[in-house]
Amino acid sequence: MVKQAHPFNQQPSQFEMQPVLQLLNAGRLADAEVAANKLTVRYPNAFILFNILGIAQDGLSKFGDAVKSYSKAIALQPDTPDLHFNLGIALANVGRFDDAANNYRKAIALNPEFFEAYGNLGTVLQKQGLLEEAIKNYRTALNIHDDARGHFNLGTALRDEGKLDDAISHFRQAIAMFPNYADAHNYLGECLRDQGNMEDAIRSYQDTLALNPDHAGANYNMGEFLYLAGRFDEAADFLERSQLDDWQERALYCLYKAKRFEEFKTRLDEIVRSHPKHDAPFLQTLSTHYAKNFGTEDHYNFCKNGFDFVYQNSIKELAQPDSQFLKDLLNDIDNTAIEVRAQGMIINGKQSAGNLFKRPEASFRKLGELVKQEFINYRKRFAGADCELIKSFPNELEFTSSWYVRLRSGGFVDRHIHEVGWISGAVYLVLPQNRQDPLEGCFEYGLHGDNYPQKHENFPVGIASPSVGDIVLFPSSLFHRTIPFNSNEERICIAFDLKPEGDIFRRSNY
Repeated sequence: MVKQAHPFNQQPSQFEMQPVLQLLNAGRLADAEVAANKLTVRYPNAFILFNILGIAQDGLSKFGDAVKSYSKAIALQPDTPDLHFNLGIALANVGRFDDAANNYRKAIALNPEFFEAYGNLGTVLQKQGLLEEAIKNYRTALNIHDDARGHFNLGTALRDEGKLDDAISHFRQAIAMFPNYADAHNYLGECLRDQGNMEDAIRSYQDTLALNPDHAGANYNMGEFLYLAGRFDEAADFLERSQLDDWQERALYCLYKAKRFEEFKTRLDEIVRSHPKHDAPFLQTLSTHYAKNFGTEDHYNFCKNGFDFVYQNSIKELAQPDSQFLKDLLNDIDNTAIEVRAQGMIINGKQSAGNLFKRPEASFRKLGELVKQEFINYRKRFAGADCELIKSFPNELEFTSSWYVRLRSGGFVDRHIHEVGWISGAVYLVLPQNRQDPLEGCFEYGLHGDNYPQKHENFPVGIASPSVGDIVLFPSSLFHRTIPFNSNEERICIAFDLKPEGDIFRRSNY
């Protein structure tokens, strides 16, 4: 007697699959999920059903469910590269970057020509700050298949590495291959801006908006340019359209700088009432300045008493006599090919482009880890403080940006804040010694700057006088500057910003 196959070992017929695929292809993802789920009860060993489930769940942002569905599909069909690729996407979406990278590598091992897997692997590595490996994978993807997305991804990593000319070249290649690539036009504009070429940068933003008037990044960038140019009413319109990142704070800034104080106060009070979690450092800057300016109570509590949260400490690996680590850092700053970012606030000096702590040089990597330890010490120092700065202190420590600043005689950095930071800081590597005034080259922090409108001049300041090897950390809401020095020497520091996980800017997948 011939033994019949158990129904649980059977696969769905084409007739049964067709309605599910039609729902998926029509974008009716919730219906496709329901239909596929029903079929898995009858066909629990059909990997294709679990793959479809994962695709639908991914599209519905049910990333955890998608991970489970793709994992079941792989258990049934382990040698299918597309399944590992799909699982990699879902894992990346839930922040499991190491696992995502491993699945992309499995997809590549099964299909060495899988250029999309190389591209997505590069994206995951880039998010982890492994720029050198990311760039290698992006280049491999392009060698297999030359396309616009590949050039775009490579451009973003090169920009992070501070190689603006190379990044611009790849953004231009992406645009040449796909002229309607709005993101590439916008990123091109940002690189041109970083080089100080504002005319071409604005043209790129305008090209982006011609393709997509609702492009968040380009609207934000245009708003930023316009408010720096003092065109506050126009800037506010673009920022409102962007709805991106700190657009509310920047629109409020425009009202304040335009001296539209009643509108400013009304909008500020509305934000304070409707957002009980006071987690915007830029709003703290504005709220504190207004309160001090007009003699009213400051109701915003990101860190309303910012002076109490300035931290200074010595990093022993840098401060010890004849430190080899210090020599390595200075050597890498002198000899590594890092482009300069145009910066109008710096007089007689320069700032590096890219994200220094994400570069491959061992000295920068080591300093990044030491700075992370100081952030942990900072959190311990102020544990229990009744402000959002400490209550929502980042659990995962990632730098949104890091750069060196080199100043020469007469050099200084004007008063400013780091609008996109949470905690900001600097490590001091070289300081002027022949000072006529003990304050020359010191770090000053305070409540006023950036030509904010003043009703009086009673805005307090504080001074930190660092030594070589010192680190200074402070809330990003505080204005700060470098006091000018006049001796024929250099002043070199490495500065950085930290922000809570989830607020860090995300790159697109391949």
